[in-house]
Amino acid sequence: MSTTPLAAPRRATITDVAREAGTGKTSISRYLNGEMSVLSPELRARIEAAIERLDYQPNQMARGLKRGRNRLIGMLLADLTNPYSVEVLQGVEAACHALGLMPLICHAANEVEMERRYLQLLTTYRVEGVIVNALGVREETLRPVGGGGIPAVLVDRSVDGLVADMVGLDNRAAAELGTRHLLDNGFDDIWFVVQPFEQVSSRQLREAAFREVMSGAGGAGGTGGKGEGGKGGARGHTLVLNLAEPAAVERALAELDRAIDADGGPGGAVANVTDNATSSATDTTGGKPGRIALFAANAPVALCLALHLKARYGADWQARVALLSIDDPEWAELTGITAIRQPTYEIGYRAVEFLHERIEGIQATARDCLLPGELIVRASTSR
Repeated sequence: MSTTPLAAPRRATITDVAREAGTGKTSISRYLNGEMSVLSPELRARIEAAIERLDYQPNQMARGLKRGRNRLIGMLLADLTNPYSVEVLQGVEAACHALGLMPLICHAANEVEMERRYLQLLTTYRVEGVIVNALGVREETLRPVGGGGIPAVLVDRSVDGLVADMVGLDNRAAAELGTRHLLDNGFDDIWFVVQPFEQVSSRQLREAAFREVMSGAGGAGGTGGKGEGGKGGARGHTLVLNLAEPAAVERALAELDRAIDADGGPGGAVANVTDNATSSATDTTGGKPGRIALFAANAPVALCLALHLKARYGADWQARVALLSIDDPEWAELTGITAIRQPTYEIGYRAVEFLHERIEGIQATARDCLLPGELIVRASTSR
């Protein structure tokens, strides 16, 4: 037995409202645009009653396009599963509400092609501006929404060749803060664990700052580069953890396990692990073994490390390994992980404020708003 699908009820139009109120469409438009002074109280009351009876919902998109303004802004997110992105989004939504803007959220799922497609889609929706927190989007892809095109504000990551406002964490200062905290607490074997950073400016800045602090540690020990033993008692290593490739993660964690099993101090394995190669060397500087310290570049990396270490060494894994993370997800407090908390809400709010200023026509050179992180010391990095 076949059935005919029910048709959706027809939505009331501005013509319907005008007929119901006994007036013309021009008066309805003036009412909707807030031009109450040109309408008599009696006519305003009739229009309001007609709108309520018909449950009329104006087409804000059509009205906005007619006026050349639609109050829509786009937000391109690389990874909505990252707690950082969710927290930034809360600030974005609050600022949009305060400024009368409507955000369109686009989740690229860490896919460069998806970033390109979403940016093209946002231009077809004629958004008034775009906030971009992207993985690997290139300058030529962003060209329609930067410079002389649609205003753009970058969050956390810069894009080579694109001149635009940027709001985010002071990444260099945050990495320096975390590294010095570990050194000051006597850790002599520190591993900076980061996702592939060739295309992501924030990761590059954090990794470079870590190496610079270790190199300049002087008598406290330094590092000659990625995975190289330092001249003093402390050594630094960069471990690349490609969370998008399970086989690469397995190889990197296996190399890390070998370093931990070797007591993590001088005399243990030193490695630089990437997603496609592993090299190791033996450090012969000698010295007293010490607890190894891991410095996770963000929350997804920290979670991967914590889950692995708990599975391998049990609930008491922090007796063998210290863990510090940039980002402070809720689980970090539960497990006692030291963290560098980002001002995520403020980052999102300030990004919308910057974008709103550009939409309103402010003329100024590109601005960088770098906000400080806050070190939250917990049991994981105690002596």
